[in-house]
Amino acid sequence: MFEYTRTVDVRYQDFDTVGVANNATFATLVEEGRRYYLEDHVGISLDDSRVVLAHLEFDFERPVTEPSSVDVSVRTEDVGSSSFTLAYEVTQNGERIATAESTQVTIDDAGRPRDLPASWRAALD
Repeated sequence: MFEYTRTVDVRYQDFDTVGVANNATFATLVEEGRRYYLEDHVGISLDDSRVVLAHLEFDFERPVTEPSSVDVSVRTEDVGSSSFTLAYEVTQNGERIATAESTQVTIDDAGRPRDLPASWRAALD
């Protein structure tokens, strides 16, 4: 079950010459879902942290063919020592458009992985 859903606009400029939302658009859609999931639902401010995207994968099920909005649902899938994985479901009018999974890593000032803060671990679990 997904813990959080955010409605995100798909804009005219997100479409390619074939008339469907470009696959790269979906990275931006889930990024917005991820940001607000972490800030609003989990309580992690990305402005005050050093979190980088380590992995992102998608499965596309149907195209988005016109500017509109989609719902991006997010949940925590796994929490590691320095990383966490989120799962996503993108729907439009109740129909699944795509699923995705991302892994984020917390890093120190030198760019090396560092342990997740205990408060994050508790909030993400």
